[in-house]
Amino acid sequence: MDELTFALELAEAADEISMKYFSRDPETSVKKDGSVVTVADKEIEALIRRRIRDRFPSHAILGEETGLEGNAGAPIWIVDPIDGTNNYASGIPIFGTLIALRVDGHTEVGVASAPALGERYDAATGDGARMNGKPIQVSKVDDMAGAVVCIGSYRRMRKRGYREQLDQIFADCKRDRGFGDFWGYMLVAKGAAEVMLEPNLNMWDIAALEVIVNEAGGRASTFTGDPYPESRITDYFAGDGSFLASNGLLHEELVARLRK
Repeated sequence: MDELTFALELAEAADEISMKYFSRDPETSVKKDGSVVTVADKEIEALIRRRIRDRFPSHAILGEETGLEGNAGAPIWIVDPIDGTNNYASGIPIFGTLIALRVDGHTEVGVASAPALGERYDAATGDGARMNGKPIQVSKVDDMAGAVVCIGSYRRMRKRGYREQLDQIFADCKRDRGFGDFWGYMLVAKGAAEVMLEPNLNMWDIAALEVIVNEAGGRASTFTGDPYPESRITDYFAGDGSFLASNGLLHEELVARLRK
């Protein structure tokens, strides 16, 4: 698929920039929403936007740092230049560039590239999912007692009102881990964990991951089991921004457990 090949090329270019600054005390600033942004975030998004405009001038682009460019009804590239910016700025290698192409409300292409880990995940609808070019699949675990459950932040789950539900899930599962950001979802996709969940994410956080999890045989949705709301492309706070990924076998149980 030409678009997937192009997305992989973008990821390669992004990796060069992120690794140029990694562990070298990158220049950082704080955005209006209180989150951290580095010089690498800005350079990567600017590069990706420029290359998309050159290659697909009729496509729209949504990026974390610069927002929406173009018609949201067109095919839209969704970019998180560095997912896990706090990790990146602290010298923690769990960070990655996320690139997705979404068409008519469905993510068709997704790439999650984690250069400091030496891992690059990709998928296209109907074409399966891969890590470093090799096929990956979710696990076959079908009960919570055998499941590894990952979360981004216990504190954020508690603040969103999910403390009781999460405590019970942790009590019943095999292991709980705080592998936040994109990597927890990739652990699910490659069968190293069964569940990853976070209470409030933006479209650029989830678009690439959704297709990779699905193509690996898993399932991704909001906590209520619904598709992630398309309205959040133009309004970052519209609809339910929760995100749950599983190996599919445990999904309905988790949706029921997370019900408020």
